[in-house]
Amino acid sequence: MSDKTVSSVVSSANVAANDAKLAHVAANVAYAANDGSATVASPAVRVAGLHVTIGGKEIIHGVDLTIPRDATVAVVGESGSGKSVTAKALSGLLPDRSDASGDYALFGEPINLEAGERAWRRLRGGTIVWLPQDPFSSLDPLRTCGRQIEDGLRAAVRTGRVADRAGDDRPVEQGRLTKAQRRAAVERLLVDVGLSPAVYDAYPHELSGGMRQRVAIAAALAPDPRILIADEPTTALDASTQETVLDLLESLRSSRHMTLLLITHDLALAVERADHLVVFHGGQVVEEGGRDQVVHHPRSPYTRELLDAHTRLAVTDKPAPGDVVMRAEHLMKTFPGAAAPAVNDVSLDVRAGEILGLVGESGSGKSTVARCIVGLETPDSGSVVFAGNDGKPTGWSRGEAQLVFQNPYGSLNPTMTVRQTLAEALRVSGKPADDAAVRALVAKVGLEAEFIDRKPGTLSGGQCQRVAIARALAPEPKLLVADEAVTALDANIQTHVLETLLELRSRLGLAMLFISHDLDTVRRIADRIAVMRHGEIVETGTTDQVMNHPRHDYVRTLIAAMPPALD
Repeated sequence: MSDKTVSSVVSSANVAANDAKLAHVAANVAYAANDGSATVASPAVRVAGLHVTIGGKEIIHGVDLTIPRDATVAVVGESGSGKSVTAKALSGLLPDRSDASGDYALFGEPINLEAGERAWRRLRGGTIVWLPQDPFSSLDPLRTCGRQIEDGLRAAVRTGRVADRAGDDRPVEQGRLTKAQRRAAVERLLVDVGLSPAVYDAYPHELSGGMRQRVAIAAALAPDPRILIADEPTTALDASTQETVLDLLESLRSSRHMTLLLITHDLALAVERADHLVVFHGGQVVEEGGRDQVVHHPRSPYTRELLDAHTRLAVTDKPAPGDVVMRAEHLMKTFPGAAAPAVNDVSLDVRAGEILGLVGESGSGKSTVARCIVGLETPDSGSVVFAGNDGKPTGWSRGEAQLVFQNPYGSLNPTMTVRQTLAEALRVSGKPADDAAVRALVAKVGLEAEFIDRKPGTLSGGQCQRVAIARALAPEPKLLVADEAVTALDANIQTHVLETLLELRSRLGLAMLFISHDLDTVRRIADRIAVMRHGEIVETGTTDQVMNHPRHDYVRTLIAAMPPALD
């Protein structure tokens, strides 16, 4: 990064004073050589006393943070813990009505957190770049992938590297690349991320989830950043694609001498991939250190809970599977304009007291199957039949199946209390909505009565998801469909929600369809597993059969790519 670029966002504070304020942060992360972590001699990022307020509410409470240079650093925490807000504050991407304060330095240069957008844009053009979580929504569907990657070239500030990528030894002034040079540079980037140069002319919808993520990575690399922030970059990808993308990021980090900031809720993934771990909880850093230090000698009780959660899952009485509750046969669904069906001849059934896990990456068709089952989508052909309905296809409108969504905060009305939410669900289902009925629903999911008069904004992610489950139970459904219901939760809260589902299955004999891209999570809860790929079910069997004796190559690849267990 040039001195001119840095100076545009340098605060008026004295550099020496900043160094004094930040010295204690650096001291806290001077690791022993045998710790397996990066040495913090000249850190990429130093932050002291970071406070962030959004809409008048303080979200980040005095965070101190040091990020080593040329290392992979994982920032771990549940949804709402403050990890992404902190990263956005450090890259000038906070929303309107936000305020950030504290001491901040990039590669030893103090940065003004209150700098204007123009200054932040120049900084992001060559120093720090954000890789978004969902490439499908972040890429423009109306523009080719190549043209979108070119946007990053225009933002570049270190022009010499742009010339190298264009295959041209002549100095190239920023913004003066010829059309041929731009295309050559983009095609080189596509090759660097493992894609064909032909992807330049492709549109995002023509690519798989993993390919779209590679395009997003290429766009992020275009300005040749020194720090790459990857926000949950593999959340919706299956284990195999996730491994490939993470391998790519690590290879690029090493070859380009970048610092990779990996934001994730998945502690196992963080431990496998990072040199250095930062654990967030409640808007604060509760643990920071080298990988071995955090895993084997955690100081924070919260970190210890996260580690324990990977091996702990309460044992509940498992009822013998009963009669078939729901049978879907030969489901077909093609969306307008799609080149291939989203669901292609899918058949499955779920029995009373059974949990069927449906596994697949984003775009595999698993959520479309769920929406067909609960009646939110109408299949082009095929049928969904529930027991006791004389073979007549039925769905959500009669309460046979209820859906629990991925985002607990987004699925609940923020202006309604838990009492109001559950009472409404009871009334819609034609059931008494008195205080006793509401309290009974809350008790079913293991929440205390004190939560009844609170709103979602005052609850944790796990508490909100339990409220969403309680709402789904109001009509007394035959089938509960959980669509990525624990994806955004940290390991500890995820385990609590899984235990809640297992307890409901045990006490109520409830049938469940548990949908996830994460084979390891499905393995922990499901009796049977069905694996989807490209709209089709490629393998079905008991959990033991699928995990220990897989028949399909794709399933074997998924299992091989699963992160190792935390010891």
